Formats: sequence, C-alpha cells, structure tokens
Amino acid sequence: MRNFLVGAVMLLLPVCAQAADVKVKVTNTENVQRQELVEVDAKTVRQKMGLAQGETFVVKNALNQEAAYQLTHDGKILIEAAVRPCGTAEFTFTKGTPQEPKVFVVGKMYPERVDDIAWENDRTAYRIYGPALQRSGERAFGVDVWVKNTPDLEVDKRYVTELSNHERIQKLKKQGKNAEALKVEQETTYHYDHGYGLDCYKVGPTLGGGAPALLDDNGELILPYCYKDYKILDNGPLRFTVQVSYNPTTINGQPNVVEHRIISLDKGSNFNKCTVWYDGLTKKTHMAAGVVLHAEDLQTVELKRDYVAYADPTDNPAKQNFQIYVAALFPNGVCTTKRIMNKEVQNGNAGHAVGVKCLQPGEKYTYYFGSAWSKNDVRTFREWNLRIDEYLDALYRPLRVTIE
Repeated sequence: MRNFLVGAVMLLLPVCAQAADVKVKVTNTENVQRQELVEVDAKTVRQKMGLAQGETFVVKNALNQEAAYQLTHDGKILIEAAVRPCGTAEFTFTKGTPQEPKVFVVGKMYPERVDDIAWENDRTAYRIYGPALQRSGERAFGVDVWVKNTPDLEVDKRYVTELSNHERIQKLKKQGKNAEALKVEQETTYHYDHGYGLDCYKVGPTLGGGAPALLDDNGELILPYCYKDYKILDNGPLRFTVQVSYNPTTINGQPNVVEHRIISLDKGSNFNKCTVWYDGLTKKTHMAAGVVLHAEDLQTVELKRDYVAYADPTDNPAKQNFQIYVAALFPNGVCTTKRIMNKEVQNGNAGHAVGVKCLQPGEKYTYYFGSAWSKNDVRTFREWNLRIDEYLDALYRPLRVTIE
C-alpha cells in the first residue's frame, strides 16, 4: 500500500507543477489596419499560467512563431500586434525560455557629451540636456530631434564617431592643416548626413521638439533648463522610459516649483508619451507644451483642436533642402492651441506653437510629442498631418486586449 501511495503522489506532481497556457486576444474595432504595441497585465498572466516569480515564458503568434515581448517597470507585458480592420490577433503565452530579442528601442546618459540623455527607436532619435551642459553656460533647453532613415540603432555610433575625432581635428588645426581638419570633420560629424541621418535641428533656449513649460501671469513661457536628476525605467527592446526632474523655480509667486517628466518611446512610433507634473504648485497654473517655430518658415504650421504641427526648415534650409516634421498632440484636451511669438527673432527662433493647459496643484498631465523626416517615412507635411490624425484616432479608440 505504501508503494502504491508514493507512486500516486509521484504521478500527480508533474500535473500540479504544469503551467497552463494562456491565450491573449487583441481586437481592432476600427475599419483600418493597426500595428502597435499593446500592454498585457503581467500579474494576471502569471496567475493564470501558474508561474512562480522569476519563471520565464514564451509568447507565440497565431502561426506558432515566437514573438518578442518586454516586461515594463509598471507591471506590463508589451507585445507588438498587427491587426486587420475589424479583426483579431491571437497570442499564446506558454512556459519556456524566450529567445534573445532584437533591440529596437534604447537610450542612455552620455557623460562624455555633457550629460545628454539620448534615446531612439526604429524611426527617429531624441535627446535632452543635462547638468554638465548647464554648468558650461550653453543655453539649450528643450527636446532635440535627430533624424534617421534606418531602423538600425545609430545614436551610440554617432556619439562615438563624433567625439573620438575632436582631438584629431583640433590637432590638425593647430598644425595649420585646416583643409585636412575640415575633411575629417565633414566625414565624422553627426551634423552631416552620412547615409543614415543627422542632427540638424535647432533647439537653443526653446521648447525644441516637444518640451513643456509653465506660463507666468503675463503669458510668457518659463522655460526649464537642463534636467537635474534622472532614472531610466525601461530600456528596450520595445520601449524606452526615463523619468527626469528639474531644478526648483519660482512661478507666479510660488517658490520651489519642481518639474517632473516621464517620457517613453515605443518601437514603430513617431511619438513619445510624456507625463508631466509639478511639485510646489499651490494654485491653478497654466502650462504649455509644443514646438519651436523658426524664422525661415512661419507658414507651414497647423494649429488644431488637439495638436500643433510644424514643418521645421532645419538649421540650413537652402543647403539641406529637406524638412523635419514635428508635433505635440493633446488627446487629453487643452484650453487652446496657439502661437506664442518672441518680441524679436533670436538666433532664428521666432516663437512657439503650443497647446495650453490649466493645471491644478498636484495634477499630472499626459501629452505626446514626436517627429519624422521628409527623407525617411513621411515625405510631405500633408502626410505628416495624416500620420498625426491616425495616431490620435488610435489613442481615442485603443486596441482591445482580452486575457482568456
């Protein structure tokens, strides 16, 4: 009898330990093709699968192919779903060890380049400026845009190539070899396009391509300088997320107001998600978010109910002969969208196109900012506005995720 009971227990053990597969359906209720990242609650999936903490799993699509995923800092599983109009995509979560995924989104802080935080996905790249730059006295405040026309990761290579040749260039100049120095600079600087994109967007003391700023009682933008502290929360392969905080400032008689942002960028997206809030606000205060307008083109601007868009002429319009498309999107509503123009043009910066929101003390506000390049995936400003409309439609009517 004892041997029989032991054998019965041994037979039951594998059954009890067996993790169950879980089906996830992603449903598209709209009559348009959709492809984007969706979020699945990780805790619910693990509970339904019977997975212990730390046990791994594999995600497979309807063709039984392994699909890449990412676990996020806030307890989500990210998967990329392509869904036909009014269709459904199915995924199976099963216990196992996933393959090493290809990285499409990544970012980091570059102490070798005055504490820039730079990040990119398969469409474009961005950076914000850090404490070392502020200490240098250089006035660069907003979000910088680095255009690219390859899905490959390029930012790290650009920094390495640019920075590793500075000393060589300076040495050639000291030797009087200016022509040779210019040749090396043109071959290595990220301000020239070497076939995969470049940095030719002017920021300076502006919002750049999507930063927020508080408004004073006179309607003037109180621009944040460089970030003070940062923490990278997610770092690929499908999403990058960073949280940054800024130095205290005084706004409308409110001292020690501190700005915080959480910025994230997903694979395949032209737009960053940005959640901003301010410690120290004691009364309703207006905030604006938007893009800088440059004097070389003040016509190609769109001010809509829920977004502002601009065809930026670059830092050298006559020679570049292309445009950088930028925008800020406000699916959660704003009081108004408008231009705030400078009293005089400063280094080409003529003003801003912004959305204005009245913030309550302690309120968090989420908007989106992004870009595209006329030499890459968006060829015209009309196409850029269509891209914005479709992105907003997707935010208003998200894909439906069901865990079975």
